[in-house]
Amino acid sequence: MATPDFIRALRETAGHQLLFLPGVSAVVFDDRGRVLLGRRADNGLWAIIGGIVDPGEQPADCAVREVYEETAVRCEVERIVLVETLRKPVVYPNGDVCQFMDVSFRCRAVGGEARVNDDESTEVGWFEVDDLPEMKRFSYLRIEKALADEPTWFRTTASG
Repeated sequence: MATPDFIRALRETAGHQLLFLPGVSAVVFDDRGRVLLGRRADNGLWAIIGGIVDPGEQPADCAVREVYEETAVRCEVERIVLVETLRKPVVYPNGDVCQFMDVSFRCRAVGGEARVNDDESTEVGWFEVDDLPEMKRFSYLRIEKALADEPTWFRTTASG
């Protein structure tokens, strides 16, 4: 996984302690209603596309950038689907600890051919929403919310 330069610089002084970071995820649909997924190189699971927002970068721009970097698909953001601080920090094999606040976007593919475009995925493909591969709940929830014609979903302390 490519670690952004600004995080590497932070780690030089912060060590492995918890970093709270902004992240985005993109639920990308094509004209046939299929969803774009990548099989992650780090855990072998299929997932929606996502990444870390760079300093000064707008979250929607980050979503578009991450989709292209990982899949070679060009997309446009349609709306915010979900905003959520992930419940558990992630502990990486090197001992680094991060917790992410995720802004998820519904996106529409506008060009490009889906293919592995970096080292973060081992496979990339389009899937029918009623025939999705095994994934973590994170991806299923975001796809579900992207398909719903509802206001942006968010978790509160009271909603658990």
